[in-house]
This record gives sequence, structure tokens and C-alpha cells, in this order.
Amino acid sequence: MLSPVVEKLLILQDRDLKRLALEAQLKASPVEIARVEGTIAAEKGAIDGARAEVHGLESQKKILETEIGSAETKLGTYRTQQLSVRKNDEYQALGHQIATTQEQIGELEGKELQLMYGIDEAKKKFAAAEKMLKENISGYEHRIRTLREREISLAVELKAAQAESEAARGPVPVPALRVYDRRLARGMPAVAPVRAGKCGGCHLKISSEVESLSRGKGAESELAVCDQCGRIVYWES
Repeated sequence: MLSPVVEKLLILQDRDLKRLALEAQLKASPVEIARVEGTIAAEKGAIDGARAEVHGLESQKKILETEIGSAETKLGTYRTQQLSVRKNDEYQALGHQIATTQEQIGELEGKELQLMYGIDEAKKKFAAAEKMLKENISGYEHRIRTLREREISLAVELKAAQAESEAARGPVPVPALRVYDRRLARGMPAVAPVRAGKCGGCHLKISSEVESLSRGKGAESELAVCDQCGRIVYWES
């Protein structure tokens, strides 16, 4: 049969386990929110990257258009000059420049055509990626709202659990509380049953003296404490 002190300690431990679980959840919530916000930022970055790719290709096309326009202006000038020269060598030189410029224009127009195809493909990929990523972002934003709502709920639950833990401490004798708190600082459980001569917390064998105390064969206020881990132990009937 459990001693009254151990019974009170087990009640306190049950309350503290609930309190600690809520504290851990509340502590983890901002970390999870930050992780989801990081994912949203990455998704938005992917959208910006895809958009920048399209803009980059369009900028290249504008540069090519400028180069083509400049080459066509030169071509017109060369043709005008060719009509006015009288010397054969000058005429031939201008003819060579005209041919070279026409070849240059053809190459530039070929590059422009490739860019136009590239821009069309990039726009299609961007539209598809933007749609998918925006759907992802919407889901992540919903997740954040849920987490923030859960934070508020957890804070309320924790306040109630803290009050319950504090109330459960009242009936426990001060000496027992000191032992319990000392062990609690090292982790749960602070109170564990004895099973097959071993501590239910660390699973190591306890001494015969501790086992005797755990059976209630000592002073009523005397607690049995595991020789190995310092947990309060009791005999599990």
C-alpha cells in the first residue's frame, strides 16, 4: 500500500507531467512558425527567381533589338553611300561592308528568334511554377494561422495546468518536496515504481535498504530514494 506522502507525490507528478508537456509544446510553437515562415520565404524566392529569368531574357531581347536597329541603320548608310561613290574600289569596299552588315543582322535575328522561343518557354514555366508555389504558400500561411491559434489555446491550458501543479504541491511535506524538486530538475519521472528489485526510472538494481523503505518498512515520512539515479521509488503491489 502506498504511503500518503508517495500518493501526494504521484498526484503532483501527474500534474507536473501535464504542465511540462504544455510548456514544451508552447516553446516549440515559435520554432515551428519560424520554420514555416522560412519555407514561405523560399517559395516566394523561387517565384521571384522564375520572374527574374523571364525579365532577363526579355532584357537580352531588347539589347538584340537595339543592335539589330543599329546594324540596319549602318546598312542604310552604306547603301546610300554606295549610290554616290564613283570609284570602283570604294564601291566594292562599301559592297563588302553591306554584305558583312547583312550577315551580322542575320545572326542577330537568329539569336533574337531563339530568345523569343526561350521567353515563351520561360513564361509558361513561370506561370505553372507561380500557380503551384502560390498554392503552397497559401497552405503554409494557413498552417501559421493554425499554429498561432494553438499558441493562444496552449497558453490558456498551461495557466490552468500551472495552477493545478501549484495546488498539488500544497499537501506534500516540505522535506519530500525538496527531494522531489531536486530530482525533477534532472528530468521526469521524479517518482518511479520498483519492479523486480529495480528502479522503474533508471532500471538499475536498488539496495535492500531502499527496497525495504519502498515497501513502507521505515518511518512514515521517510522516502525511499534510488541509490543510482536519486528518484523517489515506491513498491508497486
